[in-house]
Amino acid sequence: MRLSDFDFALPERLIATRPARPRSAARLLVAQGDAITDATVADLPAFLRPGDLLVLNDTRVIPARLTGTRSRATPQGCAVARIEVTLLEPAPEGWRALARPLRKLRVDEVIRFGPRLSARVAAIAEGELTLAFDAEGAAFDAALAEVGAMPLPPYIAALRAPDDADRTDYQTVWARNPGAVAAPTASLHFDAALLERLRARGVLSAPVTLHVGAGTFLPVKTDDVSQHRMHAERGLITPDAAAAINAARAAGGRIIPVGTTALRLIESAADDSGRVLPFDGATDIFIRPGHRFRATDGLMTNFHLPKSTLLMLVSALMGPQAIRRIYAHAIRENYRFFSYGDASLLIPGGPSC
Repeated sequence: MRLSDFDFALPERLIATRPARPRSAARLLVAQGDAITDATVADLPAFLRPGDLLVLNDTRVIPARLTGTRSRATPQGCAVARIEVTLLEPAPEGWRALARPLRKLRVDEVIRFGPRLSARVAAIAEGELTLAFDAEGAAFDAALAEVGAMPLPPYIAALRAPDDADRTDYQTVWARNPGAVAAPTASLHFDAALLERLRARGVLSAPVTLHVGAGTFLPVKTDDVSQHRMHAERGLITPDAAAAINAARAAGGRIIPVGTTALRLIESAADDSGRVLPFDGATDIFIRPGHRFRATDGLMTNFHLPKSTLLMLVSALMGPQAIRRIYAHAIRENYRFFSYGDASLLIPGGPSC
């Protein structure tokens, strides 16, 4: 398939820069087979059956955007440069990161981000750098929380700067394991009241961890989409989580990941029979039309960018023609798009009973 097969025109007014309040007040487009229903996230329990299981990504977004200074001695005195850094993922020597302007940095120079945090440039290669921080463990987490900002997606950051509200808004209510530099955004729609109503309905859940990387925002640059290579991300499915997923399926429940990250992880860990195995490692699975889903019966997700791998994923689940129809409906009905936007519940086949 060609990249142009996944393009569509989106009015800029539909790009959400703030989330709905309360979280579950966001709109929910429910697509079950050929039927489309307009609802709200608060209505989600009505579209699920007792025994269905939601797979929840419990990664925690770190404040990965940092602003610091580099000082360098010159014949005229001291030259100071302002450096903006986005952390990508841990590396053996520290953290892989992006920096602007990268040309103003040299290996072994130090970037100071505040009184409690600085980093030595351990390596520079292929447009990235490796930073060795002067703090680790709890001290690093505390210093990062003090000086870092939430890594909003580029399409939001281009419209406004991150602020204190994003520290809560861009974090799920069940976030537990730090390591993501982007939120599993479908999960941002859940609040305590909705979780309680889902439990009362008999809907089950299982936590998994996929640390979402900056690669989730990388554009597809090949016209033949099969030539695109995904950025690897670290994931974990515990034996208990795998057992819960498999037990729900064996009992007749549907397995519905909340977010494409949870879906990609369970599909990476599933065998040919659909049984989800414990998993601890990296996945670079690229799901596009033609993929045979082994562990997934449906998906709750936000509305994705044109020409993105995430749009290809939902096209694989529902079919390219169905997704074009669903997205045309969403645009016509003024659904809000992208990370802080509205949600969809996508269930291939017919309506639930």
